[in-house]
Amino acid sequence: MSGQAAFVQMESYVTFSGLISQFLVGLSRAMILFIVSSGLSFILGVLRVPNVAHGSLYMIGAFTAHTLAVAAGGGVAGFWLAIALAPIAVALISLVAERLLFCHLYEREHLMLLLFTFALALILGDLTKITWGADYRSLVAPPFLQGSVAVLGTPFPKYNLFLLAVGPVAAVGLWLFSNKTRIGKIARAAAVDREMVGAIGINVSWVFALAFVLGCFLAGLGGALVSPTVSITLGMDHTIIIEAFLIVTIGGLGNMWGALVGSLIFGISQSIGVLLWPQFAIVFPYLAVVVILTLKPSGLLKSVW
Repeated sequence: MSGQAAFVQMESYVTFSGLISQFLVGLSRAMILFIVSSGLSFILGVLRVPNVAHGSLYMIGAFTAHTLAVAAGGGVAGFWLAIALAPIAVALISLVAERLLFCHLYEREHLMLLLFTFALALILGDLTKITWGADYRSLVAPPFLQGSVAVLGTPFPKYNLFLLAVGPVAAVGLWLFSNKTRIGKIARAAAVDREMVGAIGINVSWVFALAFVLGCFLAGLGGALVSPTVSITLGMDHTIIIEAFLIVTIGGLGNMWGALVGSLIFGISQSIGVLLWPQFAIVFPYLAVVVILTLKPSGLLKSVW
């Protein structure tokens, strides 16, 4: 097939309704990416820790959500219980890890922190395999979130609409915490000058612990929310941690709104790629990353580093 014929064929497949549908799919995917990457960005901004184990906590959140839903008998109550408690379970795991391990390492070089969190990711991956095994699982969404609704004549999953609503709520909640609460303001100040915060009598250690736990809570929340849309399996942490690091890099290290912008670029570019060139759809977001970092190596928004 000639290049012109291929273009004509592709043009015939790309309809306005299909474009809108894929755009919404990309937005819903971006909301999950934002929830996970905002947690990673928050940890990077406050603690200066490149937490490679963030993806493992996302995976544990998904497995925990499935376990809680099954234990509660499934249904609507089981679903909401899983969504509410799985991130809390991940937060508790992260609190133990922070108090026992991370709190002694904050002054170390970034390379050492990177290697340490990579080792922790491997340990958490093995513990996940021991606990849940290698079987595939999936969390069933409640009946009112199953099925599709018509968007410009094209079916669109109800659960994706739910994700479109959750993303902005998470963004507003994180912004309110960072800008309107005392502990959030202290965490932001510690991100800029941790020595000064400690000099005025504030226990910086517990501020860092809270920042780490909050970031990991968001990883667990992302894992719980995505579980009805993907297969819950070992290795699901690998892709998400690569994507999350790329998102915070192009958005600006430690910048929450940069994480949102990066997530939108990543999610929408991939969904549009599925529509335009399905065989190479995965290339589109990475190509966008290359272009952005070539034009603006420091990221789209101001980095706190």
